[in-house]
Amino acid sequence: MNSSNISSILQRVREENPLVHNITNVVVTNFTANGLLSLGASPVMAYAPEEVADMVQISRALVLNIGTLNKDVVSSMILAGKTANELGIPVIFDPVGAGATSFRTEMAQLIINEVNISVLRGNAAEVANVLGEKWEIKGVDAGEQQGNHLELAVNAAKKLHTIVVITGKDDVLTNGETTYIVSNGHPLLTKVTGAGCLLTSVIGAFAGVEKNFLSAALSALTFYGIAAEKAIEKVGNGGPGSFQIEFLNQLALVSPEDIHQFASFKQL
Repeated sequence: MNSSNISSILQRVREENPLVHNITNVVVTNFTANGLLSLGASPVMAYAPEEVADMVQISRALVLNIGTLNKDVVSSMILAGKTANELGIPVIFDPVGAGATSFRTEMAQLIINEVNISVLRGNAAEVANVLGEKWEIKGVDAGEQQGNHLELAVNAAKKLHTIVVITGKDDVLTNGETTYIVSNGHPLLTKVTGAGCLLTSVIGAFAGVEKNFLSAALSALTFYGIAAEKAIEKVGNGGPGSFQIEFLNQLALVSPEDIHQFASFKQL
């Protein structure tokens, strides 16, 4: 993978306008929809068990996010996920807050067991708790990060037979054999509610046009990080509110030239 490949996938997202079906949490629905629209994808949010299977059939990717979960939503997620599996549609899973409560952890593990996940995206504590390892979690945010993120990602990818993305100061993504580190991004992303959730949906948009899901995830992370860096250039010390608005602008404005100039990733 190189910056030209990433630019090409970005252009395909904007040209093909993939429909991304999000079963996500109530906190981030609006931000996720606006972010996908800014990128050039099309969002749909459908939760009812009576329609999720039909909605998946017209979508290019399915995103499952357990930020505000209950058993009915989980049932819809599993129904939608199994439909996506039958149709060969990628499923991107964000186990928000796994480890915070036993119910949340059990539901994350249930989804992993019932649905063939194409990409698992979370912070280190969430991914660890999905695997059954006890890492500290505070609410639905990671506490002090511990352990080796690279080792955790590779182990999770091998055990779960999926692409694993662990986001943090540097992002790690791997299929268990090929591993990348992405250094694009900015700490202010952690001050915007839903920035991680939107990233998961952006990965879904990229996976909707690129069937090599490792390449899709790498492209999404690099693009997303560059958009954050360019937003900071515009707003300076404007704070999280100004940054959030400009970040949405930059999701629409990041160009292939920006990718070539600013992409910062390496294969290990």
